[in-house]
Amino acid sequence: MNSDSDTEYLIEKESSDEEFSSSESESDDDSLESARDWCRVDITISHPSHPKFPFTGNPGLKVSVGDSEDPLDYFNLFFDDDIFNFIVSETNRYAESHFQNAELTPSSRALKWKNINNQEMKRFIALLLLQGIVQKPVEKWFWSKRPILSTPFFGKIMSEIKYGLIMKFLHFENSDAFDENLHLNPKLRKVSELHSMLVQRFKSVYVPKQDISVDESLIAYKGRLGWKQYIRNKRARFGLKLFQLCESESWYIWNSCIYTGKGTVFHNDYNHLGVSRKSVMTLLHDLKGKGYCLTTDNYYTSPELAELLINSKTDICGTLRPNRKGLPALLKSSSVKKGEIIAFQKGKMCVMKWKDKKPLHMLSTFHNADMMEVKSKKENSAVKVKPKAVVLYNATMGGVDRSDQCLSYYPVARNQQRKYYKKIFRQLLNQAVWNSFVIY
Repeated sequence: MNSDSDTEYLIEKESSDEEFSSSESESDDDSLESARDWCRVDITISHPSHPKFPFTGNPGLKVSVGDSEDPLDYFNLFFDDDIFNFIVSETNRYAESHFQNAELTPSSRALKWKNINNQEMKRFIALLLLQGIVQKPVEKWFWSKRPILSTPFFGKIMSEIKYGLIMKFLHFENSDAFDENLHLNPKLRKVSELHSMLVQRFKSVYVPKQDISVDESLIAYKGRLGWKQYIRNKRARFGLKLFQLCESESWYIWNSCIYTGKGTVFHNDYNHLGVSRKSVMTLLHDLKGKGYCLTTDNYYTSPELAELLINSKTDICGTLRPNRKGLPALLKSSSVKKGEIIAFQKGKMCVMKWKDKKPLHMLSTFHNADMMEVKSKKENSAVKVKPKAVVLYNATMGGVDRSDQCLSYYPVARNQQRKYYKKIFRQLLNQAVWNSFVIY
């Protein structure tokens, strides 16, 4: 029996003359077994919903920035000297290997290269960020001297030749032999290392509040790549996929995982699970047992995931595919009219089917089939009645999509970029800028 369901206390009275008969013990076993089955909820009777797990997290900012009002101080929390040292060393390393293997003509622009330092790399990244604000379709136009195109500030910070050489030698690809400890394509080792360093800073600087969400983020990319993804509902549609965990209230990006097909690195404790489940459990691993409330869409939500989260003292609420394994057959086969709802309970899990414009399936560990009135955002619109689970889902699910939307207004990434690892680097830079803004 689930530890969070209504507990039945079997009180055994001491008696020397009477003992439980075998038939009584068998009936007890049958009742325990039936408690593990889905039971249809009578929606005409009000039933109390299961409470959330007690929240024991310690949310908020975990570093001190004093009374600083300088946005750069917040950005430096993520892109610190260790990050810059890594980027600079990889860039200089690739430049040296390039000169050893390439045959350059005397007039080659690459001969003007000199190893860079942290200060030059900071100027380079500052120009990348500025390009997202002062947007131009062609990169070389930022250094154009034509009056109609001129932006003199870029030339004052860094020459076009220096900028171009840094962009050329900015490198996060490794061609070494396959590393069994990393279980990924060796070409991804360096960019994965940079990603891990940055994610650790995201997690150490800020701890999210109770409501969190998991969803995919897509980096636009149409080059040839074996693990390129297609997601119809995303703005980019084709690109590199990241699994992300965000705080629902502030949309702070707390954790992420780069999807690289079969070579994707998940936490070792969950390698036996399916992709949807082990991606969630990997992102959530450091928040387990603290009473967090997770919102997911139908790609992730399943009874199996709910069981794993319940055992980790974590609640879940999300949309659901009706053909998921372990669901009651009536959930999919039953027809409901507009505004009607049916629900089934199994321990702490409740699944429901509600029809608005079309049938919607939900799973929650802290809701029942109760409805509530919701006023539409449109003026002079009628009040609608929706399930409480749907209302909470709409309020807490959009963390990843909202952060992607805000980042699209001032994009660091450029569509002309052909190297996938440079796309990932610019996306990581984007994420650091966004989190800096959130805590600022």
